[in-house]
Amino acid sequence: MNIYLCIMYKNKIAQYIEENRLFTLKDKIIVALSGGADSVALLRLLVDLGYTCEAAHCNFHLRGKESDRDESFVNDLCKTLNIPLHIQHFQTAKFAAEQHLSIEMAARELRYTWFETLRQKQTAGYIAVGHHKDDSVETFLLNLIRGAGINGLLGIRPINGNIVRPLLCLTRQDITTYLQGIGQSYVTDSTNLQEEYTRNKIRLNLLPQLAEINPSIKETLIHTTEYLNEVALIYKKGIEDGKKRVQTQQGILINALLNEPAPEALLFELLHPLGFNTTQTENIFKSLTGQSGKIFTSQQWIVVKDREYLLIKAIHPEIKTLIAEQPPFSYTIEEQVKGANFTIPRDPNTACFDKDKLKSSLSFRLWKQGDSFIPYGMNGRKKVSDYLTNRKFSILQKQQQWLLCSGENIAWLVGERIDDRFKIDNYTQQIIIVKIQITPSNIDIPNKLKEQLK
Repeated sequence: MNIYLCIMYKNKIAQYIEENRLFTLKDKIIVALSGGADSVALLRLLVDLGYTCEAAHCNFHLRGKESDRDESFVNDLCKTLNIPLHIQHFQTAKFAAEQHLSIEMAARELRYTWFETLRQKQTAGYIAVGHHKDDSVETFLLNLIRGAGINGLLGIRPINGNIVRPLLCLTRQDITTYLQGIGQSYVTDSTNLQEEYTRNKIRLNLLPQLAEINPSIKETLIHTTEYLNEVALIYKKGIEDGKKRVQTQQGILINALLNEPAPEALLFELLHPLGFNTTQTENIFKSLTGQSGKIFTSQQWIVVKDREYLLIKAIHPEIKTLIAEQPPFSYTIEEQVKGANFTIPRDPNTACFDKDKLKSSLSFRLWKQGDSFIPYGMNGRKKVSDYLTNRKFSILQKQQQWLLCSGENIAWLVGERIDDRFKIDNYTQQIIIVKIQITPSNIDIPNKLKEQLK
């Protein structure tokens, strides 16, 4: 490659940085340096353009000797360029397991948390990462396949807070051509050649097939994301105006929401930041024309469908424990002889037991994690948490599930099912009948919630 092509790439990057106001020559830039082609090209281009750079390398210890090879390579490269290098080691697999994250998400969280800490420590202006045009196209397709709102279809943006992406004006081919032209080596991550990750499947399989239909597919999708960015500005303005029309101190005004041009989209934008997914939002939207009292929960928020409003509140201890330490019901315990004509009542608020099998005193308590019992009609044990999940109990309903225990053993999931060990059979002589009566003040849980949500 002749020198003029190298100069062309440098000028293209310089123009892109200036047009997008990523940073200036006065700023210190920390370059995320993995050792791959993208990050190596980014470092070389910024250094050649005269920017003050330091490098940051993460060793995630996920690829054995390959991870150590990458660290050695970036160390040698930075010594050659006389660039300060910061290296951080992570036990990524352990962190992923502890936090219940995928390896990819764990590595991302570790990486960007450390980058920001390092940026502040080194008083740098920005962290530069090596995302390029192809990455933006792949991100667009990935979000399209998974299902995303308009914000998920905007591709990768050149600047996000203190993270900047100067290479978004170059393709993967541009980058490798540039490195070949200046005689700069780089390392290759073997996992990028495997198909175990969705993004690699898009890169290695989907894009080549799309290119058979449209050889300019990458440029077409880039233009689409640029167009959608303009559309997103209009969309965002419409959503913000809509929020003002439907939100009140009491909650979301249902009639006002239903009169919006795109009520379901507006509801999604209102609830998605609170942890409600697409399916939940669809269910909440369907409930708007139904009866009052339906409850929906995310990890940290609760939504109650009232007559006029959707009531929204953060879940805090006062709401999590709507019921007191005493059961929200009164109860009676009766004993009788099993007669020939005895029939077990079908009332869910009544439970019948073989007296001889209840070898310990009876007591009520709320269920807790780790509880298990043998549901009536089954042989094996089942965790209470799994039973409630299978019954599609909401978080709030789970928190209100009471147990009747015989000593340490669960005899009855109140209102649900007794334990098979205490059932009445052909040998039963004496019967214990437990009846509960819901305390009137606790019949309408949504009403009690309304009080908490005011």
